[in-house]
Formats: sequence, structure tokens, C-alpha cells
Amino acid sequence: MKAAEFEAALARLVRERATSVDNVACVACTRCERCLECTFCTGSTSLVRSHYCVDCERCSESTHCRSSRELSGCNHCIDCERCSASSYLVKSIDCTGCTYCFGCVGLSKKDFHILNVPYERGAY
Repeated sequence: MKAAEFEAALARLVRERATSVDNVACVACTRCERCLECTFCTGSTSLVRSHYCVDCERCSESTHCRSSRELSGCNHCIDCERCSASSYLVKSIDCTGCTYCFGCVGLSKKDFHILNVPYERGAY
């Protein structure tokens, strides 16, 4: 296969994927597109093995998240982007291994933070 043939075949595959809206092996998902092995999600796009997510995009192995994008292994996150292995985040971006953070950016393995400032659990 020549380089030009490869590029043409790849471009065709990308176009086909972009126009496909089918879910694969999903259970009880509504208004979702291009999801794989998800359950009970609503209004989401391109999720993988995620459950009970609402209005999310390109998340994988996440549960109970809302209005979030590109999460991996997250739980109960709301309006977050590009976070991984985190739980109970709200409006946070690029956090990894965090819990109970609100409006945080770029934190790793932190708990009970607001705008990247640490708080005692009771004060949080």
C-alpha cells in the first residue's frame, strides 16, 4: 500500500466514524451517540464503559458525571474537563487523583480544595 492509498483509506474511515451515531453494547442509554459499553447514560457522546453519565463527551470508565468532557476513571464530577481518577469534583480542569475539589485546576492527589486552596474537611 502506497502512502497516498493509506491516507485516502484513513480519511475515509475518519469520515465514516464522524457520521456514525450508533452506540455499541449499551444498555438503557437515551439520546447518546457513539458510545461503547455504557449503561443508563443520557444525552452523551463518545463515552466508553461509563455509567449514569448525563451530557458528557469523550469520557471513559466514569460514573455519575454531568456536563463534563474527557474524563477518565472519574465519579460524581460536574462540569469538569480532562480530569482522571478523581471523585466529587465541580468545575475543575486537569486534576488527577483528587476528591472534593471545587474550581480547581491542575491539582494532583489533593482533597478538599477550593480554587486550588486547601481546606480542612469540616471547613470545606
